[in-house]
Amino acid sequence: MRRTNNPKDFGRVALLMGGWSSERQVALWSGQGIEAALKARGVDVTAIDATPEQVLNLGRLGFDRVFNILHGTGGEDGTVQAALQLQKIPYTGSGVLACALAMDKLRTKRIWKAEGLPTPDWLWVEQESDLQRAAQQFGYPFIVKPSDEGSSVGVSKVKRAEDLHAAWLSARGEQGRTVMAERFIAGGAGGHEFTCAILGEEALPLIRIEPEGEFYDYHAKYLSDNTRYHCPSGLDAALENEIRGICLRAFQLLGARGWGRVDFMLDAQNRPWLIEANLVPGMTSHSLVPMAARARGIDYETLCWRILEDTLDAEGGG
Repeated sequence: MRRTNNPKDFGRVALLMGGWSSERQVALWSGQGIEAALKARGVDVTAIDATPEQVLNLGRLGFDRVFNILHGTGGEDGTVQAALQLQKIPYTGSGVLACALAMDKLRTKRIWKAEGLPTPDWLWVEQESDLQRAAQQFGYPFIVKPSDEGSSVGVSKVKRAEDLHAAWLSARGEQGRTVMAERFIAGGAGGHEFTCAILGEEALPLIRIEPEGEFYDYHAKYLSDNTRYHCPSGLDAALENEIRGICLRAFQLLGARGWGRVDFMLDAQNRPWLIEANLVPGMTSHSLVPMAARARGIDYETLCWRILEDTLDAEGGG
């Protein structure tokens, strides 16, 4: 991988933030931090609250590369990546296919299961009545969520039959999103929600998450000051190394590259269960990739630089 200490090697950098997805606000928060970090390192960066039209005109505007921090629809599903490749503009993170796959949790899980990686049982919920079948198959509680959203948008932990309708409406949303149900993984005394950040070819130290509420939802991720994070995770070193290897494999099986995050649950027998991959994860003050990087001795500014450096190996797009 090509490395540099010279900010001029990046040329003019467009930082795509905000955007048009349900995760717009998070992408604005992430972008603000990245903009400050890159400017502090002398990078010629222009922050853009992106629209599709602006993305399609970046080449004409003379930008040399893109730092993409558009979370969710558009920026994380392969759409923006395809537009940038057509303009032959190098960009941070994974390419079109990996982003499209990772954004679709149903297809992600199918790939992982086919390759022998552990992921909780699931059911594609084509209509509301399918939730009754999910309840019979998984028992209560179980998870209902959109297949193609991030930041825990539309996710419900269903504990009783009376909650099924509200969970369906929340997951389906006004957009008519694809819905899935998933077996809930109950954890042991040490907690069960974890994440593994990926930077380049390395799985960073695991983070154990203690959310304020029922699970690690939007409020717990971005708004609450009562969610607790543990990095180091407190897991046995051999177990942590094994899980980091599984998460790196899960990331690579999707064709992902550059940076990202793999979320998983740990059951009461300390077995990991892969939940999803995030290929444009948050970079806010509450975000997990910067936290894991700090545990590895990589500060926020250096992390942003390292992510941008990957584009030097991708001259001509992606």
